[in-house]
Amino acid sequence: MPKRLLIVESPAKAKTIAHYLGSGYHVKASVGHVRDLPPDDLGVDIERGFVPTYQIIKGKEKVLQEIQGAAKDAEVIYLATDPDREGEAIAWHVVDAAKLDDSRIRRIVFHQVTKAAIEEALARPRGLDRNLIDAQQARRVLDRLVGYQISPLLSRTMRKPLSAGRVQSVALRLVVEREREIMAFVPEEYWTLDAELQRRSEAKERFLARLHKVNGKDPDLKKQAEVQRILADLAGATYTVTRVQEGERQRRPQPPFITSTLQAEAGRKLHFSPRQTMTLAQQLYEGIDLGGERVGLITYMRTDSTHVAPEAQAEAREYIAKRWGKEYMPAQPPAYKSKVALAQEAHEAIRPTSVWREPEAVRQHLTEQQARLYELIWRRFLASQMKPALYATMTVDILAARSYLFRANGSSLLFPGYTVIYTEGRDEEEEREEHGQPLPPLAVGEMLDLVRLIPEQHFTEPPPRYTEPTLIKALEANGVGRPSTYAPIVTLIQERGYVRKSQGKLFPTALGMVVCDALISTFADIMDVGYTATMEERLDQVAAGELGYLAMLGDFYRGFRQELERAKDLMPYAIEQALWAGLPPDLRGRSCPQCGRPMQVRVSESGRFLGCTGYPECRYILDLSKPDKPAEPTSEFAEGEKCELCGGRM
Repeated sequence: MPKRLLIVESPAKAKTIAHYLGSGYHVKASVGHVRDLPPDDLGVDIERGFVPTYQIIKGKEKVLQEIQGAAKDAEVIYLATDPDREGEAIAWHVVDAAKLDDSRIRRIVFHQVTKAAIEEALARPRGLDRNLIDAQQARRVLDRLVGYQISPLLSRTMRKPLSAGRVQSVALRLVVEREREIMAFVPEEYWTLDAELQRRSEAKERFLARLHKVNGKDPDLKKQAEVQRILADLAGATYTVTRVQEGERQRRPQPPFITSTLQAEAGRKLHFSPRQTMTLAQQLYEGIDLGGERVGLITYMRTDSTHVAPEAQAEAREYIAKRWGKEYMPAQPPAYKSKVALAQEAHEAIRPTSVWREPEAVRQHLTEQQARLYELIWRRFLASQMKPALYATMTVDILAARSYLFRANGSSLLFPGYTVIYTEGRDEEEEREEHGQPLPPLAVGEMLDLVRLIPEQHFTEPPPRYTEPTLIKALEANGVGRPSTYAPIVTLIQERGYVRKSQGKLFPTALGMVVCDALISTFADIMDVGYTATMEERLDQVAAGELGYLAMLGDFYRGFRQELERAKDLMPYAIEQALWAGLPPDLRGRSCPQCGRPMQVRVSESGRFLGCTGYPECRYILDLSKPDKPAEPTSEFAEGEKCELCGGRM
């Protein structure tokens, strides 16, 4: 019998580690969490210090029995769950629920599932970290206190099952506020004027220059008439080069991926959803069979740190020198500072466990989607360890009719640097600005011929709607949520019917806007982005041992309890106000034309509508999808289709 038991979360990870450790170890998987708060009850004793009541998750009894059986004869029990708060909590729950002997427990952590990493972790065991467990437990209790007390209040008032959550409702608010910005946006007209110019050389090279100054001031062209006056002034004008400035510019590589940037780039380049990206990344992390050798291909995928282990940098530098030459390698390995507040620097960025496992070499062992994601991670990491790209830049000023200064900007690549392997996804506008146009050699005093003037009308544009990746980046930038919560939250607000996705863009539904407005009116703190970010910081303090579990939750609940009591009276009014928001005042007080009863605003999946309060006896409704033109819904008939029972039209 094996003398050592090692416990992980997933069967795939267990299979990979068992492959490394051999017969002296018994490797078991908890298959995720084994205990949780009860699904039909608050499960938190507020008065006794926020003590949670846990119960075994349905179906996990057998898992715990198998762990107990394996632990019976084990001299040492290693807890090798994920290296974050969630993993620490799962390990503690397994120990407590399976009633394992504390004296035999050893906690080990690693950020990549490779033989060397596992052996190193086994050589450095520690005890369970109570601070990390308390931080995860505090988050779980905090979310339960908010969700399980606001949701019933919201549901009773709206007479339909609805949910609210500490982070999900803030994410909803970001989407709703962006939609309102777009709805309120008034486009403004403006014009640009480009000149297509030609050299008086044998090659007759052409390039574009844009009107840059008029009498030394920025052009402010609002109307076509203003452009026409300039065109008249420029009739027959000469165009003379007055300044040529040459220089060099570097384009630095981006840091290796963290959770949010991986989700964003996989969305942009591979069109993967955040949930899909994380599922694939987990598979790559937990281990892939490479024809007899089972190995984790990437480091842990839930991280907000851009730190890279020195040995991984050394390996990357060796690979870069061998493949492209030492000129592509910076003098010192680059150090990237995490942009995320309170990033856990002990964690690593997402990178390949070995750059020598080239995408083409492992592709045959991966699904197409796994292969595409692995290649993205592999390329981004190598690029992050390479020299910047170097561009030659040229800025040329051209004067016409004494008052009109045109400017042309150009650039050309001198040294590709990291771009030989990777360029980050950008939109078309950014690409144009980055690369510019190639400019011919020009000299001060040189006369140019005008080919044509190109006036162009534009309109200012509203801020773009969020996509799943940009919403995640907004949550991260505002300090809301953590790497493990981003993808679930963005998915949840869609599953709840509060947000819908169309052509990759996120739109709030009518229900989402009503719920958001009602919650802002009744739970100002919970819906405040800054307040939610502060709660994340306090959870980080609990994890660091700087703040106690009870102190953190007690401080939160004092304010929340007062809001909750007030909301019990205010919620019906808040819902009513939210339902009527933006609708014409003359709709109020309308009576049903069929039965005379009052009409009331309601909301469905299709949007808001005015329905008879005599429902279900009276089913009269007015569609409010166009609030200024309420209309009765029309019936559409399917051509040639008849009811099998009565023969009527369908």
